[in-house]
Amino acid sequence: MTGQLAHRRACLIAALLGAASIASIASAETTEAPTSAPGTANPEIWPAYTYPVPIRPEHEARIAALIARMTTEEKIGQLVQADLCCVTPDDVRKYKLGSILVGGNSGPNGNDLSPAPDWLKAADAFYLASVDRSDGGVGVPIIWGTDAVHGHSNIIGATIFPHNIGLGAMRDPALIERIGAVTAKEIRVTGQEWTFAPTVAVPRDFRWGRAYEGYSSDPDLVASYVGAMVRGLQGPPAGDNLLAGPYVIASTKHFLADGGTDKGVDQGDSSISETELRDIHGKPYGPAIAEGVSTVMVSFSSWQGVKMTGNHSLVTGVLKDRMDFGGFVVSDWNAHGQVAGCTNEVCPQALMVGVDMYMAPDTWKPIYEDLLARAKSGDVPMARIDEAVARILRVKARLGLFDAGKPSDRPYSGQYELLGAPEHRAVAREAVRKSLVLLKNQGVLPLAPGQRLLVAGDGADDIARQSGGWTLSWQGTGVDNSHFPGATSIWAGLQQAVTAGGGSAVLSPDGSYADKPDAAVVVFGETPYAEFQGDRAALVLDPELTAPYATMKRLQAEGIPVVAVMITGRPLYVNPALNAADAFVVAWLPGSEGAGIADVLVGDSAGQPRHDFAGKLPANWPRAAQMEDGILFPFGFGLDYAAPAGAWAALPELDANAVGGDSRTWFAAGNPAARWSLWVASGGGAELETRITTLPAEAFGGRVRVTAENYKVQEGARRFAVADGTVSVQLGNLDPVDIARETNGDVMLLVTMRVWDAPDAARIGAIGPGSEGFAAVTLPVSDGYVRYGLPLKCLRDAGADVASLTRPFVLETQGAADYAIAEVRIGSDAEQVLPCG
Repeated sequence: MTGQLAHRRACLIAALLGAASIASIASAETTEAPTSAPGTANPEIWPAYTYPVPIRPEHEARIAALIARMTTEEKIGQLVQADLCCVTPDDVRKYKLGSILVGGNSGPNGNDLSPAPDWLKAADAFYLASVDRSDGGVGVPIIWGTDAVHGHSNIIGATIFPHNIGLGAMRDPALIERIGAVTAKEIRVTGQEWTFAPTVAVPRDFRWGRAYEGYSSDPDLVASYVGAMVRGLQGPPAGDNLLAGPYVIASTKHFLADGGTDKGVDQGDSSISETELRDIHGKPYGPAIAEGVSTVMVSFSSWQGVKMTGNHSLVTGVLKDRMDFGGFVVSDWNAHGQVAGCTNEVCPQALMVGVDMYMAPDTWKPIYEDLLARAKSGDVPMARIDEAVARILRVKARLGLFDAGKPSDRPYSGQYELLGAPEHRAVAREAVRKSLVLLKNQGVLPLAPGQRLLVAGDGADDIARQSGGWTLSWQGTGVDNSHFPGATSIWAGLQQAVTAGGGSAVLSPDGSYADKPDAAVVVFGETPYAEFQGDRAALVLDPELTAPYATMKRLQAEGIPVVAVMITGRPLYVNPALNAADAFVVAWLPGSEGAGIADVLVGDSAGQPRHDFAGKLPANWPRAAQMEDGILFPFGFGLDYAAPAGAWAALPELDANAVGGDSRTWFAAGNPAARWSLWVASGGGAELETRITTLPAEAFGGRVRVTAENYKVQEGARRFAVADGTVSVQLGNLDPVDIARETNGDVMLLVTMRVWDAPDAARIGAIGPGSEGFAAVTLPVSDGYVRYGLPLKCLRDAGADVASLTRPFVLETQGAADYAIAEVRIGSDAEQVLPCG
């Protein structure tokens, strides 16, 4: 039965194209790589499945007829996906591209916060360009993919559901299916047809910055959700003409073991055995295939040193042949560029291992041109190209795309009242209630509605923070409550519930008050992040996020019962907060419906719970900063209102400053990161250099003076007064720093600084053992601190070997200058983006 339907599809379309093609297409479909080398799977030990989507002769005949008429240019176009940032309808018309996507920071007209009608208008424009047959082409309609990973989260006003880690706490597959159905309907409003969801990662190390995209560390729990979400998004697997109903196509990602990389490094390597690869990370793909998932996205990551996007044994041998996946395979964002022997611009290897569509967001044109040249020269077999094109067209046919007309003419399009509709928000609010996990309750919950409530903490009235990454922007940053019409913050939900019961509520982020409250809720936790920026060195909050600990201790010392509500994308060491609170609730990243928290925390007029706690931990909770240091609460733990209060033994508390949580921060609070050093050099290099260890300091005969300035904390910045000449401030590390993977996305080198006296000229760069790359920048005088961002691509393109940097940050100035540096890190939340000079 292995690969039976896939083989039948290949044979059917080959017969329609011509008998001579049968052998070559079947060979392209089933050829397996050797199974002895590291990183090479043995497909025969994997479970075999049967893809349930019916083979429809009318679709196959149409596909065969199209392929027979398509030029090589049109075929290659179907294999390439461009990002909205870097493509126009005219490009689609000219190059016959098969797909576009919208990245986390992209949007119509260059505005990622464009209103919903602009998205539908853009969808029409790209569709009409794709079906333009004025040049004699076949005019295959384009499909538009979007990261609707917790609702239609790129769109202002849409319903934002809890992130997957919170949904994993619910243990409710039926609700997962309803969430998928709501998400699909809202996607259809703005004209898109494809979501890059669900993420079916099984995160095993929560230092990984994308861990919240996985439902659980338990593969059985993840597998129990996958089929339900796919069914909610796509409808039943036998369904056809999905666009006639409220459906979109789904994509399970990221194949394979993106949640199993060593030390939780994003895009890293997983050195586990093939048995673990199969039984842990491969397990969710069975239910996805059983529900007829239309696409699978291949991971950036590696297994035993071999990049997944270049792994024939897994992509073709396991996924397509053994698992009988009958949809098409798409790569991740420029992931092909990390395959051995490839660059972002050139990578025929990805096609040959089984990738059908290249996600080449900003490199689509060179990828297109290289594949086209290779196709015409015979370097890439036409049989493999035809097989990939057939898979893509088959999904488009099942979607009903060929006959659906432009997006604005389809069902649900333009019905903007569906975005954040009350019935949709009710589903999200239910998910919030069911996802809450109660770790501690010393009798303070439920809160009486008629009392005087103090709501404190820096996360209490911040919808962007409670929604997390992949919300309106890639990292979830740069937005505020005004960008969430119809949504409810945690504070607003608590206020509504308490005042409705005759009580009063006061919002005071620092916990101060005029009238002593009867109880306090303190909301704290992580700030938004996504891939790259979310990676951690340890499972702790950054020190600047722990100020609410002191607030809790003070309120508790004043005899005020304290309820801690934690916003987080992962389990973290928070023992001080657990000790300081009388009750502790993990809210995860609840999304737009913060009132769901009040539904559970605030009781009825009789003091009884209106809703009980139902959430259970989707992963172990750490006792200390590293999971290997022990488990505090195990997977599946979660109290309810029936649980006795019991005695609370104080937990040991660590100094969070000493363990270092953020591996992306190189300089902060006046100090370099652990094992890093701060240098001042003369002449732009290491000819003359002074290591700065104590302040004040002088270098080069007094030509440079270094002092402390306050920024956020006392002496939180370093001020450099330069008398004249060429001088550089450098951050160095004993071990070479590899930031090559960050150059694939819109990641920047962020420098927070203030300028009193602007230099004659300046440039920012990076230096490695055998390379350097600099970009000229302008640093004007500023009244306060400005967070500048230089895209890491600038350093790479200027010649820096971004995989091996010993001085990853160099700021060189010429002439007299006076400036302070407060922070240097990698991220995406620049206040001012510097051009690649």
